[in-house]
Amino acid sequence: MEKQKRQRNTKIIEKTVIVPEIGKLPPQAPELEEAVLGALMLEKDAYSVVSDILKPESFYNPVHNIIFGAIQGLAVQQKPVDVLTVVEELKRRGELQSAGGAVYIAELSEKVASAAHIEYHSRIIAQKYLARELISFSSEVTQQAFDETIDVDDLMQETEGRLFEISQRNVKKDVIQINPVIKEAMKIIQLAANRKDGMSGIPTGFNQLDKLTMGWQNSDLIIIAARPAMGKTAFVLSMAKNIAINFEHPVGFFSLEMSNVQLVNRLIVNVCQIKGESIKSGRLTQDEWDRLDIKIKELYDAPIFIDDTPSLSVFELRTKARRLVREHNVKILVIDYLQLMNASGMSFGSREQEVSMISRSLKGLAKELNIPIIALSQLNRGVESRQGNEGKRPQLADLRESGAIEQDADLVCFIHRPEYYRITEDESGNSLIGMAEIIVAKHRNGPTGIATMRFDNEYARFENLDDHNTSRNKANYIERTSRMNSRQTIKGAEAVPEMTSTDFMTENGKEELPF
Repeated sequence: MEKQKRQRNTKIIEKTVIVPEIGKLPPQAPELEEAVLGALMLEKDAYSVVSDILKPESFYNPVHNIIFGAIQGLAVQQKPVDVLTVVEELKRRGELQSAGGAVYIAELSEKVASAAHIEYHSRIIAQKYLARELISFSSEVTQQAFDETIDVDDLMQETEGRLFEISQRNVKKDVIQINPVIKEAMKIIQLAANRKDGMSGIPTGFNQLDKLTMGWQNSDLIIIAARPAMGKTAFVLSMAKNIAINFEHPVGFFSLEMSNVQLVNRLIVNVCQIKGESIKSGRLTQDEWDRLDIKIKELYDAPIFIDDTPSLSVFELRTKARRLVREHNVKILVIDYLQLMNASGMSFGSREQEVSMISRSLKGLAKELNIPIIALSQLNRGVESRQGNEGKRPQLADLRESGAIEQDADLVCFIHRPEYYRITEDESGNSLIGMAEIIVAKHRNGPTGIATMRFDNEYARFENLDDHNTSRNKANYIERTSRMNSRQTIKGAEAVPEMTSTDFMTENGKEELPF
């Protein structure tokens, strides 16, 4: 800071003058860059140590950028890397003078005695490069944030996408020696052996499916695909209800297609066995009110967490999924459905490339959180053109928009209901009405096959074959009990007050029901 003195009317006036700060230099390590390049030309195996750490743009000095590019080119061609070969490669590329000339390259090799610390030095250079990337990125975001013509929501989406790109380019996972992995595998085997049902993963409650999969396994990406109106949402809702209520595993449900109220209505129809049109209109019979009163208690306090954000981006999903696992100990995620997601903030040549990016990100998220992720997916129209029950069964080639879905998924399951195509009998004359098949078409760590179950179209629920009659009998029992109570009231027995929707809500002391 400087001080200027002026003389005015014999008085000395001091004026403070602010001298601007010297601009900050970008993070860099030029001496380490020279040391690493010299070591690479000194020892033949040095490049293999840094190949997954550094790239040409990691170097701050553009001269070093060019030299490392030449070294990288020689290594890719499996040619020896030394001062002479690097000089010749730069000559061939016409970049020798841009790289400082042969003398400068020779000087680099003279500045180091060995490649002993090359990995440590390389990681420092990589960190400096990452810091420069973040500074450049944040400066652009700051500038755009001041621009009032740019929509803030769009800017947030773009920012999240570009930050994800930077992290994916630079974050590497270290290798691990096998012993701790063996211990973890043995622990999982022991836990499965101690369970009576032999499940090693999260059971779905569907017996035949669980026999094929041994439950949904941690870090697996499971794709459940079908044509529209085949029952994808009904299936995962039936499954989520089993997992959350019967087995008490917290479930995260991302509904991109329905609002949370619509989804809960579907769940009430499923659990309480009340027709959907009755729920929508609110015109329930006394029997239905009684059934609702008894069965709705199963849903209260169920560990099901619903997010109905429309057009959810894969980056938003990562943030929300981490929070669900951290705060609510969620054990499994369901996404309804994959094709409604996007990867905002990143540019793609086609929708197929974007879907590929989404499926890869979902698989990466499943591994990161170490939980199963179930994503619903649409099928293309190829199924419709094929004839017969066998022809209508979906195939892996029917997955819509991207072959990457099939590639990234650990399991691919198809839902097939012959009745939907008006096929009511199989080749042996057995009835197919109400029958549903869950076809495990791809299973990376187990067998493929078909799990048969019952689809109750009236209540949009999937059940085990043995459970179907039992649940129907329970519903009939509740209905008969309700009628008996009504008759007793008429005969003058103990009065049972007529229950209305308002009475129900008041009696249970809960907030207004979501329908």
